[in-house]
Amino acid sequence: MYLNCHTYYSMRYGAFSEIELLQLAQENHVTQLVLTDINNTSACLNFVRKAEEFGVRPILGIDFRNGAEQCYVGIAKNNKGYQELNSFLSEYLHLDKEFPPIAPKFDDAYIVYPFEKVLLNDQNTFAPHEYVGVSITDLRRLPFSRLMACKDKLVVQQPVTFRNKRDFNAHRLLRAIDNNVLLSMLPKSEVAHEDEKMFPIQNLAAAFSEYSFILENTEQLLRLCSINFDFSEGRRPQNLSTYTGTREEDERLIQKLCDEGLPYRYPDGGNIIMERLEKELKLIKKMGFVSYFLINWDIVSEARKRGFFYVGRGSGANSIVAYLLRITDVDPIELDLYFERFINLYRANPPDFDIDFSWKDRPAMTEYIFERFKNVALLGTYVTFKEKGVVRELGKVFGLPKSEIDFLSGGRYQVSKLDEVSQLVLKYGRLIKGLPNYLSIHAGGILISERPLHYFSATHLPPKGFATTQFDMVIAEDVGLYKFDILGQRGLGKIKEAMEIVAYNRPSEFTALDIHNIKKFKTDPQINDLIKTAQCMGCFYVESPAMRMLLKKLEVDNYLGLVAASSIIRPGVAKSGMMREYILRHRNEGRAEKQAHPVMLNIMPDTYGVMVYQEDVIKVAHYFADLTLGEADVLRRGMSGKFRSREEFQKVKDKFIENCRKKGYAETLIFEIWNQVASFAGYAFAKGHSASYAVESYQSLFLRAYFPLEYMVAVLNNGGGFYRSEFYIHEARMLGATIHPPCINKSLIINYILEKDIYLGYMYLKEMESRVMERILKERQQNGCFVSLEDFLDRVPISIEQASILIRIDAFRFTQINKHRLLWKAHLLLSKGTVMDHPKLFPPKHQNFKIPQLHTTDLETAFEQLELLGFSLCSPFELLTTPPKNKNGSKDLNRYLGKHIDIYGYLVTVKNTTTHHGKQMHFATLVDQWGEVFDTVLFPPVAAKYFFRGKGIYRFYGKVVTEFGFLSIEVVKMQKQDYIQDPRYAEIKTSAKLFERAVPRNIHSGDE
Repeated sequence: MYLNCHTYYSMRYGAFSEIELLQLAQENHVTQLVLTDINNTSACLNFVRKAEEFGVRPILGIDFRNGAEQCYVGIAKNNKGYQELNSFLSEYLHLDKEFPPIAPKFDDAYIVYPFEKVLLNDQNTFAPHEYVGVSITDLRRLPFSRLMACKDKLVVQQPVTFRNKRDFNAHRLLRAIDNNVLLSMLPKSEVAHEDEKMFPIQNLAAAFSEYSFILENTEQLLRLCSINFDFSEGRRPQNLSTYTGTREEDERLIQKLCDEGLPYRYPDGGNIIMERLEKELKLIKKMGFVSYFLINWDIVSEARKRGFFYVGRGSGANSIVAYLLRITDVDPIELDLYFERFINLYRANPPDFDIDFSWKDRPAMTEYIFERFKNVALLGTYVTFKEKGVVRELGKVFGLPKSEIDFLSGGRYQVSKLDEVSQLVLKYGRLIKGLPNYLSIHAGGILISERPLHYFSATHLPPKGFATTQFDMVIAEDVGLYKFDILGQRGLGKIKEAMEIVAYNRPSEFTALDIHNIKKFKTDPQINDLIKTAQCMGCFYVESPAMRMLLKKLEVDNYLGLVAASSIIRPGVAKSGMMREYILRHRNEGRAEKQAHPVMLNIMPDTYGVMVYQEDVIKVAHYFADLTLGEADVLRRGMSGKFRSREEFQKVKDKFIENCRKKGYAETLIFEIWNQVASFAGYAFAKGHSASYAVESYQSLFLRAYFPLEYMVAVLNNGGGFYRSEFYIHEARMLGATIHPPCINKSLIINYILEKDIYLGYMYLKEMESRVMERILKERQQNGCFVSLEDFLDRVPISIEQASILIRIDAFRFTQINKHRLLWKAHLLLSKGTVMDHPKLFPPKHQNFKIPQLHTTDLETAFEQLELLGFSLCSPFELLTTPPKNKNGSKDLNRYLGKHIDIYGYLVTVKNTTTHHGKQMHFATLVDQWGEVFDTVLFPPVAAKYFFRGKGIYRFYGKVVTEFGFLSIEVVKMQKQDYIQDPRYAEIKTSAKLFERAVPRNIHSGDE
């Protein structure tokens, strides 16, 4: 009898989940109902999946609304009708237009118009598929309405939006957030009626007892509707079933492609390779995954045609077929990759392929996929209300000033000391925390379906411009839709651009360069030495302080060591305490035999009996606890956070423990191994995944070793990496580059290198308009370099504000005229506020203004750079009020080992973390006076006393310690050092003193 039910996927309107709706139906003895979220179908598939458990026959529909105003409710007669409704909704969502007052004719869906709307629209006739909905509230007006004459068209439309007063309060808050108004100013028209509740079915029947024909009409409508999706374990995948059109042709094609790939990948052949290939192909064909492989092959083949760099990773990298098809660059034979992690007979879903493209190339590849295949959509995801977001939103709704909202968001308060309104914000925040806020896009998931995607849900059109499903990855897998992961990363952009820079800056060396010669890179001593000494700034996945520390502790100097390190750094290994144990076993021969259980050591001899990779979970479950491969895969997936059936997971856990007891293992050992598995599995990489990362790391390390300056420019042009841009500029300087501020005649929007001179791009000038940058480059390209300020102003339409930025950053230094004089000139030549949008046809005659003699100090230049670029090109140590009292640096740490050191450092990055007891501590990386990096740790007692207060130079006093050869300073005390007063705004007396002060090395970063 309930034709109009909402969940919290009626975004910023509904207050409870689809599961809670089913629970509500069960409590009220409702055995069939229609889920009709507002302009949304996110809950539909899971509603159908779970309905049987609650004894409910599910029916699907959509509540079509313009804002809060209800137009009509569409109810699907069957799956075709559901697809019709989804297509209709999607069209209006994509075009962002309002729904018409009268719905179109649907072949397999019903339309229910609200009683009030029918009267307002003056509707008198109704098509066979159209009805009029009457709520309990409408019953008072029904006897006096002309609609009493349409007896066969009246149905019960009692909306369900709330369970209780709490839900209604949450709804009002959500509506205020959606309308961006104070709660007190929320219009009544934006809020649902408080009686939009579900009543026991007998109560609803009693309310309509005088109008039994309405109940009969409603019952008949519901009886004519049914919906079905297959969620069974043996369900058929819903992905595109064939690539060529027939299964036989697909199988012939994949065999042909593998045969063609053999001489490229394995020129020497071998029985092991052929046996592995035969085994894989047999299983891939049996599981029906041939088209999945061929679609991935199609995507990467197109990328190679376009000259796009890509990396194939994920569990699919364990496959020799993927290697032969060039989906991945990881040799599973060389690495002894575990085939069963990639695919097994018990696994319903295809293997996981993540294909990374450069962030610049990914949009083009996404567009290609949408054009190449018929039924394509991006995979959706839900952004929920998080604690800080809730406080900010409700703070506005309750009218709190920004300062108080900021204070509450910080979380450092005592509830008892807060005022009444702030306490209300926290109290009511609990009502909406965790509810969906809006639809978004999965990081890289694309669905390529056999059926139109509207068979499963409506789609919306986010800013990226590609149709996106209204459901997420988990329910997609439940219904048999498996995503293709097409991801963007900056690491590949850096490699690709570095190659382009080498091509113009060192053309003679470029011709012999093969970035795909990974076998050669793996044995290159210069590259391996960079890894061993952790000189990896800017290099993919190996540049962070944590990775730098791990590489030194493990003394990694080869590819296999880097593969292991790429997985060991993941949270799971560290959390289980096995990272430290792995390092100990690696460094101390014989420790593994003493510490590891023989079975564990036998299963994982290469990693000293320590679980490092995702497939290790399967190995341990299978060999240590005698679980089947299918059960072991359930265990792995169950710990990943992507799994649905917790009951199934619990059964596998119980069997793991029971089997171990049967094998006679001690209870302490059983639970020690189980805890390792539990803390590890959800955060680990597949070995093939780590190996793919290591390949990309080696490519970037090769460029870092042999073309360091070109690579650093590419890093900067692709948005940097783990650190701020200024540290990559610093690294380039340490590697021998001369850094120049932006220049009118040499710079581009991005950074540009000429031999060893790096000209910073206009992109660093925070207030510089992109259209001005483009004008400068276009004019310079068409008519040559600028010869003077006057020449520049005659040729480039520019405002005085924009011209001032260029002059202040010294972009006209080629004129050898003091920039203060240039600023005077610019102000005299440009009328404030007027900018011609085209160059002047004839060069005007300029007056020869008499301008006084002016001077610029190096300190002023440094502070101009700080303001305009965000960093200075001189050493920050030159800007201290009091120069450093010692010359200690990173080079001295060995000498001070076990002793206390007094040292100055410019802050690079801080990692804030907590101990097991919840106390705060910090790890900080800094650069010393000589430009070298060193590391510090502030344990909780020190961290409670001293705080990092943003960028700048800090003086530390602490003990130099070593752990596995990695040196760091355990800080005892710390003090931030003051910079001198900005000379541009200092008092005259101070300015005179600063003008006289000699500023030593590195202030000038090179003149042309």
